This record gives sequence, C-alpha cells and structure tokens, in this order.
Amino acid sequence: MGIRVLVVDDSALVRSVLRDELQRAEEIEVIAAVSDVYAARDRIVIDKPDVITLDIEMPRMDGVEFLRRIMPQYPVRVVMVSALATAHAELTLQALRYGAIDFVTKPMARNGASISNMVDELVEKIRAAAKVDIARHNTMREKSVVTGVRNFALARSTDKIIAIGASTGGTVAIESILKQMPPDTPGIVVVQHMPPVFTKQFADRLNAVVPMEVKEAESGDRIHRGRVLIAPGERHLSVMRSGGAYMVRCYEGDKVNGHRPSVSVLLASVAKHAATNAVGVMLTGMGADGADGMLAMRN
Repeated sequence: MGIRVLVVDDSALVRSVLRDELQRAEEIEVIAAVSDVYAARDRIVIDKPDVITLDIEMPRMDGVEFLRRIMPQYPVRVVMVSALATAHAELTLQALRYGAIDFVTKPMARNGASISNMVDELVEKIRAAAKVDIARHNTMREKSVVTGVRNFALARSTDKIIAIGASTGGTVAIESILKQMPPDTPGIVVVQHMPPVFTKQFADRLNAVVPMEVKEAESGDRIHRGRVLIAPGERHLSVMRSGGAYMVRCYEGDKVNGHRPSVSVLLASVAKHAATNAVGVMLTGMGADGADGMLAMRN
C-alpha cells in the first residue's frame, strides 16, 4: 500500500507541480491537493492521509497556526514547505516545535533543475515521515523539562566530546536532549541536516532554552564544557586537535552521502582526532549518512 499524501498550498501552480511530480514517485499516492487549511482540515478528518505537505504562507490562516490547532485533535505527519528566508526560518522552526516532522525549502530559481531537486528532497522526506510514530514524536515534543540556572563553564581543555548527528525529526530530539544536560556537560558538536539561515535560527533558539551555551559553529571555535556547536548550513563541520584543546573547522566541500553538512564527515574527524575520548550519537537518519562515521568511531 502506498503513502497517501495530501498537498496543501495556496498556489495553483505549486499544487499542480507537486501533485504531478509526487504522483510519479514510487510508493506515493496524492489523494488531494487543496488551497487552504480549512479544506485541508476536512480532508484530514475524512481521508486520514499518511503525510501532508503544508505551505507556510496560506490565506486566512498560515500553516504554522493551523499546525498548532490541528495537532492536538488530529495528529498527522507533516512536512513543511518553506521559503529560504530568515522570517520563514523562524516560522519553520516553530512548526517543528508544534509537531511537523521535517521541511523542504522552495527553490530560489524557478528552473526545472531547481524544482526537480526540491521534489526529490520532498519525496525522500515524505518517505521518512511516513515511518515516524507520530504519537511518540508528539510525546517527545510536548515533554517539558525544567532546566537549571544557565551557568556556562569556563573554557578549558577537555578530553571528552559528544558528537551528535540528526536528520528528519532531529530538531525536536536535539532540543529535548540538550534541555536535560547539566551546564558543565562535555563539549557537544552537532550536525543537523538543515540549510543556511535555518541553522543560525536553530542555534539561537536552543541557546535561549537550554542550560548550555549554543551557537552556530565558526572555524576556530573551541569545544569545551558547557558549549554546543551547531554545524552551519552548506558547510561541513570537522573536529581537530590543537595542543590540549579541541577545535572545529567549517568548510565548503563536495556533498558526502548527499549532504552538506554531513554527519559522516563530523564523526570521521572525531574518530581520527578524539578516538576513545568521544561519544557518537545518531538520533535519526537520512539515507546512509552517519553510518560509516559511526563505524569509524566504533573501530
């Protein structure tokens, strides 16, 4: 049985493109394409789609507000469709906190190649979303953790690193985990599959709600207790040793396992430079990214 998808977008052109392109994908069946959230609500209640794609900007009620209202009554797997802009990045991260599983960004250029790449990514994320236990996902999202006083540790040499890799559903999982960490937790480095702008917004959001310092990583940043470094979008993040301290390097490069930043790049560098002084954590996956890096750390 295929993955039954509901497309929600106010643009007739986008609805047509998504409906036609998704229908061509193996395992996916588009049951409807509607123009606003009120029609979407009716379809969700009647047809019970496996996954819906939801635009941020919608008439009468935006996608984020709709998500906030619909999730408590009719939990559904949602992949958001967002513009690549600062304002939309903030709204998209709100959507993830309200229960959306993942998102894709609309292409800046309206050429065939850009649209095709976006659709390919959307297909991949729809397939991943369809496998998510939505009840468990929402339980984790709603979990409230009381954090202690923010008490950043002084930068100092450390021989321990926690390296975290995540993709679909990872933003919610990462926030849930970091909220439970004490302020003097060993330095944490994170690769979350996410485009530029979104990674900065994500880091800023975490910095406001967890007991450690969180920032989007820059080359030369020191890894130390009480600090979390998030890989910037479209940049690989690797760990290197400088004397008794660990530091990070952010750089452009070819995509690895189809991703930049790549979890495997991070974990391979941790295996090389930190070895048994590090712990590797794979929260969620997208394709094979992270698998060989975890093996390198294990070995």
